[in-house]
Amino acid sequence: MKKILSTLLVMILAVSMLAGCGANNTNNAGSSSDATATPEASTTSDVKVGVILVGDETEGYTKAHIDGIVAAAANTGIAESNILWKYSVPESADCYTAAKELVAQGCSVIISNSYGHQDYMAEAAAEFTDVPFVAMTGDYAAISGLDNLYNAFTDVYQSRYVSGVVAGMKIAELVANNEIPETGYDADGNVKIGYVGAFPYAEVVSGFTSFYLGIKSVYENVSMEVTYTSSWFDIEAEAAAAESLMADGCVIIGQHADSTGAPTAIQSAQDGNGTVAFSVGYNVDMLEAAPTAALTSATNEWSVYYTTLFNAVIAGSAIPQDWSEGYDVGAVAITTLGSSCAAGTAEKVAEVEAALKSGSLYVFDTSTFTVEGAAITSAPVDLSYYDYSTGTPTVVYTGETVEAIKTDANGVSYFDESSFRAAPYFSLIIDGITIK
Repeated sequence: MKKILSTLLVMILAVSMLAGCGANNTNNAGSSSDATATPEASTTSDVKVGVILVGDETEGYTKAHIDGIVAAAANTGIAESNILWKYSVPESADCYTAAKELVAQGCSVIISNSYGHQDYMAEAAAEFTDVPFVAMTGDYAAISGLDNLYNAFTDVYQSRYVSGVVAGMKIAELVANNEIPETGYDADGNVKIGYVGAFPYAEVVSGFTSFYLGIKSVYENVSMEVTYTSSWFDIEAEAAAAESLMADGCVIIGQHADSTGAPTAIQSAQDGNGTVAFSVGYNVDMLEAAPTAALTSATNEWSVYYTTLFNAVIAGSAIPQDWSEGYDVGAVAITTLGSSCAAGTAEKVAEVEAALKSGSLYVFDTSTFTVEGAAITSAPVDLSYYDYSTGTPTVVYTGETVEAIKTDANGVSYFDESSFRAAPYFSLIIDGITIK
């Protein structure tokens, strides 16, 4: 998701959550009800899909969307020739122009894959009210008043947690074999891990926190250092961030960035001087770039959502206005386990994935983390959408303030991520994680 929100927004969200702080998670887009507008039914031969992409197939995030759309078209009988692609569209008025062109070409539904496209998709939706517009990873469709604007994301924090389990298994093996160098431990005896993040947005914070908690579920004594690149796709910056983290002694490096920069740098360090470090990627399998350094990648199975969307367009049925799902419907996964993974990793992954599918495991179980030494018992989240362009936050669309901490029938409290809207809103910096 390409977030072009200011750091101020993230800070305000974090403050609002720290006002209470706690966690609870259900796997439905809570305030995400079906849209009131219902498109007319079509035959598959009539359906044209317009797609506005922030990148192209060379960029992992966009490639995952392309693959998902193509697979969903095959699943629903839509010809690939009926998919109209707009590649490398900036997060600017160019998106509105692209949307307008796709309307003129007769598209039955128009999709954009980047958060920064959302405002321009909303502008087009307000003008062309008979066409459904899907702003992927967006956050205000449900409160916009536009019946033909939709948001969707996945519960990718679940697959990030599982990728953390893979990393935790590797750390436990390295410790057992006495293979971690002295520099790989901090002053408190914790194994050092690193994370290459794009921006300090809730989506990234939610992702690195779930990754960290996945590691800790297997090997407790770890600390994590996060560094930001201020870009979603920058091979050189991501490589430099990974090199800096390795220089600090990190033995596992995760990422919420879209290139192979970090895995490639880690592989080079392994090959060049035997550095003990391993990579956990994002979006796509990184084994080609880092055959012995890559353990796995957290990924989204976008075909699940796109199949749901295309079926609704074909049938003329309601499109979910705010969709987010996870392991329960196969919308998230991890990629192939690399040869460097610890023995027993596949079995452990299967166990954890089964627990996530059944709902018996909560990624943000509040008993597993603290913030500034305190347990989290309340986390109010303001779902309003703000304009920060003038420097003074102004409410554009008013949303509810919801309590994100829930307690299940067994008395387990958890932060309920991606339930009240599809876009992540977990922005707490928990103990054990530092921002570089």
